[in-house]
Amino acid sequence: MAFSGAEKEGKEVKIYENLDDLKIDLAEYVAELSEAAVKERGTFSVALSGGSLIGLMGELRHPPYIETLDWALWHIFWADERVVPKNHPDSNYKLAKDNLLPKVLVLPSQMHSINDSLSAKEASEGYEFLIRQLVKTRLVGVSETSDCPKFDLILLGMGSDGHVASLFPNHSVLDNTEDWVTYVTDSPKPPPERITFTMPVINAAANVVVVAIGSSKADAVHLAIDDVGHECPSLPAKMVKPTNGKLTWFLDKLAASKLDSCAHKSE
Repeated sequence: MAFSGAEKEGKEVKIYENLDDLKIDLAEYVAELSEAAVKERGTFSVALSGGSLIGLMGELRHPPYIETLDWALWHIFWADERVVPKNHPDSNYKLAKDNLLPKVLVLPSQMHSINDSLSAKEASEGYEFLIRQLVKTRLVGVSETSDCPKFDLILLGMGSDGHVASLFPNHSVLDNTEDWVTYVTDSPKPPPERITFTMPVINAAANVVVVAIGSSKADAVHLAIDDVGHECPSLPAKMVKPTNGKLTWFLDKLAASKLDSCAHKSE
């Protein structure tokens, strides 16, 4: 059973009674965006975060999606990545490769990852250069309102502190509006060195999905979604506001437990 709040400021909130329903609906949502992007542009550019999000997207590895998605036209990026070797357990690349992307259907050339032999600073610079080259070839779109890349979809998880990608509350990287990709060497969560999309790149996407599950996320979900005045203005999840795109939240009932219940209704 799913509940959906009315869209506010380009934001839709979907709430699910159980994880199975959330997984199924999330897979269907991604599949629909993939089909639309391929029809319009001949390719689908999607940027992923790691963590539990990848496991929730595992439905895409099963029928009907394994047969019907245009995997050969997918180009996968990482909205953030830990600066560790690609075979390291903390690697978001490894997590997606092992648990989401069909090995036969997604070629290595379609998986645009960082150079893990570089420092965090060098890796972020190299990753931005790569994306700029792909924007030039129109494999990735470009925003109508800025020079930022316009990914068809950016998929984000959210931490209990309200962080998205590797943009943490009260961290200086939140103020970076010049770069497309930046780096962190003092992440509050291990490992300390990471690269991450900046907020302008996230907000330039055609579609942004934020997924949050569990009661530990309830406070941050409330602060990010509900109209609570100027509380926590620098909460990263609250700063996700696509300029010319759509934001959709996928929540289980525990993560949504502190939302203003009057703002939501049954579908």
